[in-house]
Amino acid sequence: MINFQYARPNEVADAVRQIAADPRARFIAGGTNLLDLMKSDVEQPSRLIDISRLPLKSVEETPDGGLRIGALVPNTDLAYHPLVESRYPLLASAIMAGASQQLRNMASTGGNLMQRTRCYYFYDIATPCNKREPGSGCSAIEGLNRMHAILGTSESCIAVYPSDMSIALAALEATVRVMGPGGERTMAFADFHRLPGDTPERDNNLEPNEIITAIELPPQGFAKNHSYLKIRDRLSYAFALVSVAAALEMDGEAVKEARLALGGVAHKPWRVEAAEAALAGQPANEASFAKAADIVLSGAKGFEHNAFKIDLARRAIIRTLTQAANGTPQSQSSKKIR
Repeated sequence: MINFQYARPNEVADAVRQIAADPRARFIAGGTNLLDLMKSDVEQPSRLIDISRLPLKSVEETPDGGLRIGALVPNTDLAYHPLVESRYPLLASAIMAGASQQLRNMASTGGNLMQRTRCYYFYDIATPCNKREPGSGCSAIEGLNRMHAILGTSESCIAVYPSDMSIALAALEATVRVMGPGGERTMAFADFHRLPGDTPERDNNLEPNEIITAIELPPQGFAKNHSYLKIRDRLSYAFALVSVAAALEMDGEAVKEARLALGGVAHKPWRVEAAEAALAGQPANEASFAKAADIVLSGAKGFEHNAFKIDLARRAIIRTLTQAANGTPQSQSSKKIR
């Protein structure tokens, strides 16, 4: 680890001024990802700006009946918050599927969105990686790529985005509130993360001098018919090979409205609105769910070690939609797939 300066602002405006003044500075809250990157010399910040004391730790209802979640709310607190458990159980389930209890206790809502890929080549500074050093090449394309992307890839990068929480937020159509030198702005959650394209070093559309202040959820939480299914190599503390967040509004035995987002398959939470539209008005059965899965996975491309993920994702989509339609969401305590 390199030497760095340390600062701890008490106001959001001061934090923004400090990050704007030093392009090599980084915000730190729980530090569950940044410290790992620093230990591996992937990140070498000149200054850590500790934002843990900023007043961004509240969860409160919005005037339109939605929910505003402060960027510094710990993952554990959010998962067990009464309003989240009762109105947005899909989000609570996704959080509980991620990491270990100790990490969830430290990790923040905003930090979860800012997670960087767990691609082993990204962490290994002895190997080429376009995310770490633009123009150096992507070692994963011809290397060990079992965990890597099958959708939205480019010749520059096939890394995947690792968050579980964000997959649920994508399905729930959350909004991200950020603050910068020019004031506050909002962006749709779908616009926050980026595909790699030819600039894989950029994970999201947050400007370097901005800070996330809150996540807002709309009133519709799909509390009755939802499920979050995470397929991984081991049941404890592993990142997803494929994960699926499904949220349905039912009209008897038919689907009235559907939301579907995938993790572990792309550089950002993967959502295809055409697949959701194809489910509207259709019977909640395997044939309808299989059709939606085929739409989601159209254009999927496997590499030497991860082509199996295409069929795995298809089966996971069908299973998760079935769980949601039946009102039997995947348990995150037993983790046995129903």
